Amino acid sequence: MEKDKTYRVFFFAGGETRDDLFNVFTGSFISFLSKIMEQNFFLIKGIYFKYPMFNVIWGLNNGQKPISDPAKSKITSSALRQLLPENKNCESIVIILSSSSGSIVAAQSACYLAAENILHSYYKNPIHLVLGTTFIAKESELFRKLLEFKKSGILGTIVFDELQDEGDSIYGAAGRSRAEAWSNAIGLIMPWFSKKFMAPSFLNTDPVKGHLHRRRSQTVQKAIDFIEIIFIRNNLAGDYYRGKAQSVLVNEKNKII
Repeated sequence: MEKDKTYRVFFFAGGETRDDLFNVFTGSFISFLSKIMEQNFFLIKGIYFKYPMFNVIWGLNNGQKPISDPAKSKITSSALRQLLPENKNCESIVIILSSSSGSIVAAQSACYLAAENILHSYYKNPIHLVLGTTFIAKESELFRKLLEFKKSGILGTIVFDELQDEGDSIYGAAGRSRAEAWSNAIGLIMPWFSKKFMAPSFLNTDPVKGHLHRRRSQTVQKAIDFIEIIFIRNNLAGDYYRGKAQSVLVNEKNKII
């Protein structure tokens, strides 16, 4: 039966996160995931810098191609330790979720996990990957590598397009090179000097007039949208957890009404 399958859902949160401090979206999303997946949900911890801007900087610097030696990176090595099962040949179905700059850490970690899985057979089933409101560009070497792992069967479903907010200018901002990423970052921060980006600045966090990416991070609605797309429309965790997700969203929407 579908409910008898074991799932392991991991979440890489965005740049404003600490291990125990979240914005409205992240806190709501974690709460929903905990209710849906219960003990099978895990927040990836120990990968965040003290200052949010450093998380974004790491993402901008590493959003173009797979890290050459992820074992020597404190961030990807820490993430991998949390992603691995206790025993090899684990039959659990892994779903890696992410948002914003956390999606770059997730993508790098997914590449690392996929490569290690080929060598050591940690997981028997394909690993699903969700990249939400991401800086990653589809033209990047990093994204192409993910598609290679998908083609080989190591990665399963990759959810990407459905979780990009229309009009959010951070989409693809990491580009194909670090130079392109930083050119885009300057344009996002100072759009009045840019021909590519429009106001407001990415630094504008006003809940009404601020940058769309920052406004959406302050809403429960973004968490509702993520749950609906991941668990209901794409049904990544099967019918049993799809039903639980529907119940959680119904309860949340009743609170709003």
